[in-house]
Amino acid sequence: MIFNMNVLKNIELIRKDFPILSTKVNGNQLIYLDNAATSQTPNCVIESISDYYKNLNSNIHRGVHKLSQLATEKYEESRKKFKKHFNARSTSEIIFTPGTTHSINLISNGFIKFLKKDDEIIVSQLEHHSNIVPWQMLCEKTGAIMKVIPMNEKGELDLNVFATLLNDKTKVVFVNHVSNALGTVNPIDIIIEKSHNAGAAVLIDGAQAAPHFEIDVKKLNVDFYVCSAHKLCGPTGVGILYGKKEWLEKLPPYQGGGEMIDQVSFEKSTYADLPNKFEAGTPNISGVIASGIGLDYINKIGLTNIKEYEDYLLDYATSKLKEIDGIKIYGESKTKVSVISFNIGEIHPYDIGSVIDNLGIAVRTGHHCAQPIMDYFDIPGTIRISFSFYNTIEEINILIDALKKASKMLS
Repeated sequence: MIFNMNVLKNIELIRKDFPILSTKVNGNQLIYLDNAATSQTPNCVIESISDYYKNLNSNIHRGVHKLSQLATEKYEESRKKFKKHFNARSTSEIIFTPGTTHSINLISNGFIKFLKKDDEIIVSQLEHHSNIVPWQMLCEKTGAIMKVIPMNEKGELDLNVFATLLNDKTKVVFVNHVSNALGTVNPIDIIIEKSHNAGAAVLIDGAQAAPHFEIDVKKLNVDFYVCSAHKLCGPTGVGILYGKKEWLEKLPPYQGGGEMIDQVSFEKSTYADLPNKFEAGTPNISGVIASGIGLDYINKIGLTNIKEYEDYLLDYATSKLKEIDGIKIYGESKTKVSVISFNIGEIHPYDIGSVIDNLGIAVRTGHHCAQPIMDYFDIPGTIRISFSFYNTIEEINILIDALKKASKMLS
């Protein structure tokens, strides 16, 4: 893998922006390899949250006083940043929510209006539970039928089967852009086009894709795209929901309350225009402002540089892991992001994770909220390592040594 060497030269400088990376665990230097769960937070984001509460703390959109106006400006500035980042047509197409899960529930709940008994919806076998359960709940309420795009041994979706599932009863298709459990990058451009040709709307769960490469919602022609700020160097508690204006105008509000209304009487209430229609109550103001700062930070490094470097880490780690006796890697798609799921022999993944945690190495073990994937491979779970742009080759070498020790100890 050849990549921009300037990125490598800057890694140590980048790491200094993340105070948690200097943490010691049991006397060992923390090696954080659980970035698919959440990225770490740079100083500029932490300072943004502190600055809000020190200098701007006020409710937004509602006050004529100076603090409210300043807080509102900062909040809406973040909306403009995400609009530009994802190439949405308008800021009214960017909705802030508490997270990806909330965004999916918002959309699935809205589709109650458009589904009737025996209508069909399509999901993939690679989904996180948050892109399965809300739609199952929708089926229970409407009588709609959920169909599943199957995967193969490499962790890739079978698009031939997908084509046979589509028909005039298909109302919505919802798949992830990247599998959180396997790292597979799905061919969403093909899925979107085929779905639209069948007359179906499409929601893409981009929680695992947004941190790794550029996304253009206009070019994709996707109806809904959702992700979370905490995987983009932002704080937890902020989700970004892109929706085409024509769809967002048709969907009913998900929650009622202040801010999302136009007029209220005891006889009838009318709703505000987009995006306020879907942002009831006092939002996570400091979090949204800080999310925009996190996005700025990522864009300063550049997603092209990030992808190149993370691909380099992925290739190196994969080759080193294959040197370990008994290793089994799950998900070997031709197109992947920097996520590797694996097991070693018959050792339970939790046991491996616990041993290397004592050495200061943070990985994820279990089914990763993707139990259908584990059922497909007939395993209880995997050890998952996931890299970000602040990880290093040295950390991978330490991980490999730790895995070899743990394997020997537990065999």
